[in-house]
Amino acid sequence: MTPTATSVATPQCDTKPIQTALKALNGVGASGISVTVKSPRCGVWNGGVGLADLRTGREVVGNEHSRIASNTKTWVATVVLQLVGEGKVKLDDSVDRYLPGLIRTEHYDGRRITVRQLLQHTSGLPDYLEAPFWEDLEAHRWDHFEPLQTVRQALKLPPPEDRTPDGFSYSNTNYNLAGLIVQKVTGRSIGAEIKKRLIKPLALRGTFWPGDRTSLPKPDLRGYVVQRGNLVDKTAWNVSAADASGALVSTSADATAFWTALWSGKLLAPAQLAEMKKTIPDDAGEGYGLGVERYERTPGFVTWGHSGYMESGHKFRNAVTEDGRRAVTLMVGSERFNSEKVDSIIEKLIHDIR
Repeated sequence: MTPTATSVATPQCDTKPIQTALKALNGVGASGISVTVKSPRCGVWNGGVGLADLRTGREVVGNEHSRIASNTKTWVATVVLQLVGEGKVKLDDSVDRYLPGLIRTEHYDGRRITVRQLLQHTSGLPDYLEAPFWEDLEAHRWDHFEPLQTVRQALKLPPPEDRTPDGFSYSNTNYNLAGLIVQKVTGRSIGAEIKKRLIKPLALRGTFWPGDRTSLPKPDLRGYVVQRGNLVDKTAWNVSAADASGALVSTSADATAFWTALWSGKLLAPAQLAEMKKTIPDDAGEGYGLGVERYERTPGFVTWGHSGYMESGHKFRNAVTEDGRRAVTLMVGSERFNSEKVDSIIEKLIHDIR
């Protein structure tokens, strides 16, 4: 599989770091990877490695639509923090204030869980995907789910056993609850608010909330999972259950535009962006803020992003610098690849690109 790329936006761009990264990505074992790089000299650069569709042999060129999975959480956190800035939500208010009586069980009490804790995964709520109902994901591939259903599934589970000393335990339930709070406050679904507040203002033509749509717009990055040692196409999927925790569809260019706008201060006021950046150690040894992951894989060089994985096989990796001027976004079309190697490639590329 040979790397492919579009032309560079500005003549001052040194493409050597990009070409080096593409060659390295060619060896990570993924079926196909859509890549967007943004920097002051290179502008926005789109390209790809491998095949977007193994059946047809269509190559990745960098404009493919894909599921961004848990990267959705950053978009949701941004909407919540915008509502905080507007005085409609308070981070340290209880969940019960917005969703009275919803969380009242032996183990969980919405009066003692805050909005901040939802966004930072310190609520103590378990992940609804741990429920026995989800042991066979394929069995529910075409089913519609409301976010409230997933929350109620989670409330029947015992507390998570993997909480860190700071209380961190990653749970998709937290963000489906955050989406319900947005709906209660605004009268519109989280998907509608993302469209109104983020997609339209940033003119993101390749980004949308799928609802019950199981297919991706063309051109698409096909998603593959491993079954009996083979990559099987699982692109078509109803991801309504993921809701605010991971349903969004986008392109690598659109996701890059969102992240650079966010980190350059165009989407949140300084006070809310500062809250987003307040991190605690997560279970991977990184820092987790409000819907964002802080990386410092090279001492003194800090980047931000949020990884994602969807049962359709799609995976997401990205990084943006503190000032929002440099960014790298990768959309991966298969679950089988060397993720540690990919992360190191992203780190080197965003460090070297100018």
